[in-house]
Amino acid sequence: MSVGTVEGLERELSAARRNVFLLMFAQALLASSGPIVFSVGGLAGYNLLGADKSLATAPLTGFNIGVALGAVLVAIAARLLGRAHGFVVGALVGASGGLIAAIALFRGDFWLFALGFMLVGISSGFAQKIRFAAADASPSFYKPRAISWILAGGVISAILGPQVVILTKDLFEPVLFAGAFVALAPLCGLAIVLFFLLRLPDHKAAGAASGAPVRPLREIVLTQRFLTGMVCGISSYALMTFMMTGAPLAMVIGCGFSPEMATLGIQWHVLAMFGPSFFTGMLIQRFGTEKVVAAGLIILMACAAVAHTGIALWNFWGALILLGIGWNFGFIGATAIVASSYRPHEADKVQGFHDIILFGAVALASFSSGKVFNTYGWQTINLMFWPIAGVSLVLVLLLLLRTRRAAV
Repeated sequence: MSVGTVEGLERELSAARRNVFLLMFAQALLASSGPIVFSVGGLAGYNLLGADKSLATAPLTGFNIGVALGAVLVAIAARLLGRAHGFVVGALVGASGGLIAAIALFRGDFWLFALGFMLVGISSGFAQKIRFAAADASPSFYKPRAISWILAGGVISAILGPQVVILTKDLFEPVLFAGAFVALAPLCGLAIVLFFLLRLPDHKAAGAASGAPVRPLREIVLTQRFLTGMVCGISSYALMTFMMTGAPLAMVIGCGFSPEMATLGIQWHVLAMFGPSFFTGMLIQRFGTEKVVAAGLIILMACAAVAHTGIALWNFWGALILLGIGWNFGFIGATAIVASSYRPHEADKVQGFHDIILFGAVALASFSSGKVFNTYGWQTINLMFWPIAGVSLVLVLLLLLRTRRAAV
């Protein structure tokens, strides 16, 4: 390798690290909305409803529907404005959604509250593109670590989001939780400042310069690699949302724990979601993507086992911690598999297709969580983990077998 080539790689890696650093902190600020809405969204919705409480998690479903919509809108915004300015639009939508949710609490308007959550979800859908933006702006050998660093910003979110709830939930007393949603506006504002500092490469221009043809979307998404990555990502994320949405209801409504205990449980869960990101990329480089995904799916099964053995506080918190770790390994690995299935100039259409399917499934999981909890109870939520994670585990093991055969 020539000196010029080495120097070029070093410059590319330095630029990638700078972008990843900025994107990580912007992601951390925007992702704080997740712990906020999932810590108190179901409880606030429960308080706004009358006799029929079965729709308590509908605002959280609105959030996840918003994430799916955001996955489409961010591709449009990126194409028209560029990725960095597209992220700015998403942050502005998130600030608006937080303020609308707060106004809805003052008015006692359940469906306006759900609309606010959907707007916050759209913002989160924009933010989900950040992991792909970091990967696309990085050399191939650095992509898994770039994705890991972006999700590592969730450690900040795990601390910041619940603390915002604890410090601001009584700010506008007697309107409980309104302060937490007002606080989303300054968080989004800080993220906007970071987005303006980005210098993202034009991956479309690079793809056009390479002369490589753009494959039809159908051809890409029907490959074993893409399908396995998408199914494993959906399973990891949907199962995580399914339990995380129902856990506060099971703890507070079902078992009589305080909202503070439920919020702290979610905080430990989110820390477990993002804390391993500091070394997940290294694990992928050492053991391979497929093995890390398989480990994540097995941990999700262990999470269901812990939750199924009892309803003590340690059962809930232990299950939520394992849920976070399993999601981290499963989702980062699945994202890396998907990111390796397309060429740079094919990114937007493939990522948009992937994320709308992913977060559509996540929205369905959050909506059904409240229904399943009210109709069948907490234990049924836990029992659904094994068949879903089991099928995904078989798929990733088949991909691993094919990869090994191809290497021989």
